[in-house]
Amino acid sequence: MSASTTILTQAPPTGLWRLWKRHPNFVIGAMMLGSALLAAIAAPWLGTIDPQMIAPFNRLEAPGANFWFGGDLVGRDVYSRTIYGSRISLAVGLGVAVIGISLGLVVGILSGFVSWVDQILMRVMDGLMAIPSILLAVALISLTGASLKNVIIAISIAEIPRVARLVRSVVLQLKERPYVEAAITAGTPFIWILWRHILPNTLAPLLVQATYIFASAVLTEAILSFIGAGTPPSTPSWGNIISEGRTVFSIAPHIVLFPGIALSFTVLGVNLMGDGLRDIFDPRYVSRT
Repeated sequence: MSASTTILTQAPPTGLWRLWKRHPNFVIGAMMLGSALLAAIAAPWLGTIDPQMIAPFNRLEAPGANFWFGGDLVGRDVYSRTIYGSRISLAVGLGVAVIGISLGLVVGILSGFVSWVDQILMRVMDGLMAIPSILLAVALISLTGASLKNVIIAISIAEIPRVARLVRSVVLQLKERPYVEAAITAGTPFIWILWRHILPNTLAPLLVQATYIFASAVLTEAILSFIGAGTPPSTPSWGNIISEGRTVFSIAPHIVLFPGIALSFTVLGVNLMGDGLRDIFDPRYVSRT
């Protein structure tokens, strides 16, 4: 009995341990992003107060026992504003990733399968890609107004062409495969070909692309909020907090420092997840391991 107990204690876990050994970037990134998501969901129970509550006597207060991250220009708690601001950034990242991947997938499949549609859609995508994403988002928000929904839509429009081109390249390669040509020759319905042969082969690159879109959207939202073209100033977001604190950075650097760290932490976690997913789905990497 003691021998079997020793063998069991010495045997490493088969699932998580193997994933950690082979793909540590993915595990670390997932833990970092998971902690940011947990903080956003559990914000009311993490020792926060109303992020909009003004306390003039605590104006520009340094970090301490009462205000962990200090106070801002009007005495609001920077800690509470940073935690609640994660909800905006993560909502934008998730929303943009879902919309960009979904619409880009549709455009890419149509372009890859229908040649005359490809000529039209790709020229439209080329036109969108010719405009810097920040300028396109600023122009769209200027027309529609600053709100969380409009920010998500504006950033998503700039990400659709990148996904569409990725999916189109995959579809064009798959069309030349013998099993797809055989299915088309046999008169297999297009929906079945799409479901059975096309979508499963686009899943891996789309998942990797979704992580980079997520990280890019979080940064873009912070930039838009920083320049005053993102979410309304009344809504706490990392970009808004950094923008408000830049004028007093020399005397109160904590207003910029803590939301900046949160932004960098989240983006780094998402990028590590993307690198890990790329390694997981890359057959050459799997063969080396």
